[in-house]
This record gives sequence, structure tokens and C-alpha cells, in this order.
Amino acid sequence: MLPFYLLLGVIAAAFLIVRFVGTKRNGNTQNLTPRRAHRFLQRVHYYQNLTPAQQEVFRKRVIDFLAQVRITPAKGVKIRMLDRIYVAAAAIIPVFHKPDWEYSNLNDVVIRSGTFSKDFKGAPEDTNVLGMVGDGAMHRMMVISLHALRTGFEQRGRGNTAIHEFVHLIDKTDGAVDGIPEALLPNELAGPWLQHMQAAIADIRSGKDRDINEYGGRNEAEFLAVVSEYYFQRPEYLQESHPELFEMLEQMYKPQEAAPVS
Repeated sequence: MLPFYLLLGVIAAAFLIVRFVGTKRNGNTQNLTPRRAHRFLQRVHYYQNLTPAQQEVFRKRVIDFLAQVRITPAKGVKIRMLDRIYVAAAAIIPVFHKPDWEYSNLNDVVIRSGTFSKDFKGAPEDTNVLGMVGDGAMHRMMVISLHALRTGFEQRGRGNTAIHEFVHLIDKTDGAVDGIPEALLPNELAGPWLQHMQAAIADIRSGKDRDINEYGGRNEAEFLAVVSEYYFQRPEYLQESHPELFEMLEQMYKPQEAAPVS
């Protein structure tokens, strides 16, 4: 029988080997030091606006995410470490103020070159998809267009497809993708949020509201994802054009800092 201290040494060595091999196979975090992650994250506007202490936390969570979730290019697609960083940043941004959050419903992110159809066969319906969260055989998987991923972070528009898809994942954790994310919504805000959301969707559909992307008028789930993109990308515009909606999103995404919605 091996001496106890030697047995402990064998177990520790085996753990390190498994961890190293797993990380290497993943490929997301090879040679990614906190300093290197910081250089990449300087390209992310949200990160730039954090305090140094918050940036340190954000970096750690990005690296942890990359160690846990596989990011794989589709056949013929070449991705950079910066693209992996963009995916991880999009994952952390909506849950940055939830320090214990983990995406228990995600194993893989697949990056395709351009738009695609939901069935990947070019069906007439939904043929220009930029990102989606999988169901059925694709459960625990996200698919996103490389062009959309980069555009979301490299242009200061109101949209960010990667953030959009991660908001869907957050919404999905309570069992229903319905625009009412129980993981984010305080109980007292659920009713006002639903009323405000339905009124806003009606305004989008009627053409009264041309500020929020019309895709947000499709249903409650898409409204939440679209308006969350807007909130994280150009909060100053959203606050000016939709102050009540902005305050509700502050309650969701920054509960410790937001003023109560009356």
C-alpha cells in the first residue's frame, strides 16, 4: 500500500494533468494571462468604464468562463483569441453584478462565418440568423456569426448579437424564454416590467416607437434581448429616450446601485 503522503501526491498530480489537458483541449485559455486578457479587453467599451478593481474581477470571470465553455469555429472559419474574449465579455456583461453566476445551461459556442438559417439548411423562414441559443439536439449550445460578434464590439451601435444571445440564456434558466428572467427580476418589479414591456412592444409594432430595434416587437423574449443590447451598448441614448425602461433595466442589471422604480 502506498504511504498516505505519496498517495496524496499521486492524486494531486493526476488532478493537475487532467486540468492541464482539459484546458489545452479547450484552447480558449492557452497563454492567456491576466495581463494579456487586460490588453484584449481594452477593446470592450463596457470594460473601459469599470474601475480598476472592477476590471480585475471582470478579467478573472472572463478567464474562468473561457476555461469552462468550449468556443469552436465552424469548418473553414478562423478565429482569434480576441474573438474568444468577445464571447466571454458578452457572457459576463449582463451578469457582472451577480458575482456567483455561472452558465449552467451552456457547454459550447460555435462561431460561423456569416448568417445562417435556424435549421442550417437555408429554409425560407429565418434565413438571416446572426445568433441563436439551441434547443433539442443543440441544447446547451450557442451559435453566432463571426461578423456579428465582431461588429457588436468594434462599432458603437445599439446592437450586440452576442449579448443578445446571452440574455436569452439568462432568460431560459427559469425554464421559459419569455422575457421575464426570474434570475434578474426582483419580485416587486415583475408586474411593472411585464406591463411596461407589453406597452413598449405595442408601440414598436404600431410604428409609434422607432427608437428600439423593430425585432424587439416580435415577442417578449426578443424585446428583453433587444432592449438589453441597447442598454449595454448605448445606455445614455436609452436613458434619454426611455427613462422608465432604463430605470427598470438598472434594477435588473445593477440592483445594488439602482434607485427603486416607483
